[in-house]
Amino acid sequence: MNISGRTASICFSTLTAAALLPAIALAQEARISDDVVRIGLIEDMSGVYADITGKGAVTAAQMAVEEFGGKVLGKSVEVWSADHQNKPDIAAAVARKWFDEDKLDAILDVASSSPALAVLEVAKQKDKIVTLSSPGSMRITNDACGPYVVHWAYDTYAIAHGTGQALVAEGFDSWYFVTADYAFGHSLEKDTGDVVTVQGGKVLGNTRLPVGTTDFASALLNAQSSGAKVVALANAGSDTINSIKQAAQFGLTQAGQKLATLAGFINDVHGLGLAEAQGLTITEASYWDMNDETREWSKRFLDKVGAMPNMLQTGTYSSVLHYLKAVEAAGTDETGAVMAKMRELPIEDVFYKGIIREDGRMVHDMYLFEVKKPEESNAPWDYYKLVSKIDAADAFQPLEKSTCSLVTKK
Repeated sequence: MNISGRTASICFSTLTAAALLPAIALAQEARISDDVVRIGLIEDMSGVYADITGKGAVTAAQMAVEEFGGKVLGKSVEVWSADHQNKPDIAAAVARKWFDEDKLDAILDVASSSPALAVLEVAKQKDKIVTLSSPGSMRITNDACGPYVVHWAYDTYAIAHGTGQALVAEGFDSWYFVTADYAFGHSLEKDTGDVVTVQGGKVLGNTRLPVGTTDFASALLNAQSSGAKVVALANAGSDTINSIKQAAQFGLTQAGQKLATLAGFINDVHGLGLAEAQGLTITEASYWDMNDETREWSKRFLDKVGAMPNMLQTGTYSSVLHYLKAVEAAGTDETGAVMAKMRELPIEDVFYKGIIREDGRMVHDMYLFEVKKPEESNAPWDYYKLVSKIDAADAFQPLEKSTCSLVTKK
């Protein structure tokens, strides 16, 4: 009786284990929610920042997915994109719909600081990952930080300390700001102004103008009459191009004032041409012509987009690639597990080498470039010469100065 009882028990256990095998296999296969990894980009596809974000950022994300093989953990990866028209409410509505209805796993870039800050709040409410390469506002890793928020390519601190310090060191110690009137412009003006004053310089004034302004005459006249050695453009995209062109018409540089593009990009130089852009100082996190790997990647990007990539676009590529590596390492697309791996794994790709700090800042080297003279350029898009590398430890706000609630205070 005892023997037959044991036999029955063993048989039952064997049958139970056999019955559970399909369920276990199913659970292992269900590590990816909805059997697909969906990532989204909310860009400026039609406005003043379309050339520096837009199609280029989406293409960079797609190139990262292709490089990864198009799948992660055996499941397909989808790249979604939307145009926020530079309106925070539209950006937030898109993010909310994507998370609630379309089951997106993460948003891996949002163009422009105000829309990005709006999306960031939605992502925090939904416990979703958001990485940001296009916006520069310091709020992202200060008061607006979150456990699943990463600021990737640059911020206004990095630009201010790259370009601002270099110019003040050369004797350009009085500044006037022409500023885009929203979060990014305000942050860029403040951070650069702080650098100028700490180094013994003076800020003589500012004019703030709405994004998309076409007439910079009054602002440039104010800057001219201030007598400042530097007229600093705390704007981006077509605003930067238009203000530089109009500054040339007013003869600012001919009269001895230095024009500083605080958020200049290679796209701006291309739009202006070297005759007008020569001598500008630009701080970026990447440049297409740094080495054989960056040249090979960038030429493929050029074939698809018709332009060489800037740091916003290479940053999007980098963040998407790192996200996929983290999903693979975590064995799931669950937010907490993926973010843990994103913080654990070093960032290593063609353009970026870095780590993610506790405040969500991805720290990496930055570079100060000077735009070449026409006679120094050997080919289209050969626009920069390297002035200096800014080490990762010096490029970004020190962690102890962060106001992020996630930072452990000593």
